Amino acid sequence: MNGTIDPGVRMGHAHLKASDLERSLKFYCGVPGFELMQRMGSQAAFISAGGYHHHIGLNTWESEGGPPPAAGTTGLYHVAILYPTRRALALALHQLVQAGISLDGAADHGVSEALYLQDPDGNGLELYWDRPKDEWPTAPDGSLAMFSRRLDVHGLLLEAEVSDERIEGAGKVTRDL
Repeated sequence: MNGTIDPGVRMGHAHLKASDLERSLKFYCGVPGFELMQRMGSQAAFISAGGYHHHIGLNTWESEGGPPPAAGTTGLYHVAILYPTRRALALALHQLVQAGISLDGAADHGVSEALYLQDPDGNGLELYWDRPKDEWPTAPDGSLAMFSRRLDVHGLLLEAEVSDERIEGAGKVTRDL
């Protein structure tokens, strides 16, 4: 079977297993700032940006009190959260700095700039923004030529337009990047 997917298809929401719903809500609503849309007791919650029904579902149906997935096993690598502008990503980074959240990595992929971290249950998160398509790197034959280079995290923080004393913590958050 050799079909093509409709170009209007978009990825929908992600639903994550959590070991502690309260801890997950504190993280997702407190740091990146998602809004709680609906809660189903102590077992599930649905959060969003901008009033959408939900971008992320969190549940403890099969995972309450459970450990993070073991390294070297299959499963979700990360959930990618797309920010509309570079400044919006910079503000998200500023929030991470203020919350003392460490990054696992930060990369410039040519097509996008990305921050990598983990939620309290060890689920991988990518916070990123896409450059305009006409700025994406291409090979001589016109094909896409993405790459992974070190992201200038300090330069990204400057995009947030916050005072210098508010970004001093960036060294701690990004120390090994």
